[in-house]
Amino acid sequence: MAASATSRPWPIYLYVPNLIGYARILINITAFAICFSHKALFVALYFFSFVCDYFDGRFAQLLNQRSTFGAVLDMVTDRVSTAALLVILSHLFSNAYLLFVGLLALDISSHWLQMYSTFLSNKTSHKDVNDSKSLLLRLYYQYRAVMGYCAIGAEVLYLVLYLLGDGSKDLTEVVLTAAAEKSVLFYVGLFAFPGCVIKQIVNLVQMKSAADLCVVHDLQKPQQKSS
Repeated sequence: MAASATSRPWPIYLYVPNLIGYARILINITAFAICFSHKALFVALYFFSFVCDYFDGRFAQLLNQRSTFGAVLDMVTDRVSTAALLVILSHLFSNAYLLFVGLLALDISSHWLQMYSTFLSNKTSHKDVNDSKSLLLRLYYQYRAVMGYCAIGAEVLYLVLYLLGDGSKDLTEVVLTAAAEKSVLFYVGLFAFPGCVIKQIVNLVQMKSAADLCVVHDLQKPQQKSS
């Protein structure tokens, strides 16, 4: 991805995008430390960290500071923060904990396989799907508007559910109550819902495509001669 550190005026660890990544980690730690006591502040901090994900990518392009470390840092920060939010939702809505744990497992496994298959394919980014047979994956990764709506939609829906959590532990009851009251949060969640659903489908397709690439890599390796 990036040239060696010796050709840069400063170490890769101090690239601007990576400094933003460290700041995102600190922001997320602060947010989750207060998630059960200050909901509004948690949402503000969490969403600010999410928005910073856009800026670290922009600075990486503008300053030509792309790095493998930065890509991994970005991926890990995204996945861990989303996973932590899903864990909180599984606590707030105990009757639907399997749903949130399942979404957590799908998110992590899909992106891990995609990242690993990227390196097997000698690509510079997990978003490089030009040779993918999946129209959905190409549409998702090649059009920022599509990816933006789905990625933001998923996070917004999770945050809406977090804000709606009132201690009842029943997801269906909480959603129906918000709908009956014509809550603004309900309509925000309703708008975000299709994006979240599409993102989960993308995760499934991505996981299968990445697994296929791993299998193809195995099949193309020279067969070891038995001793």
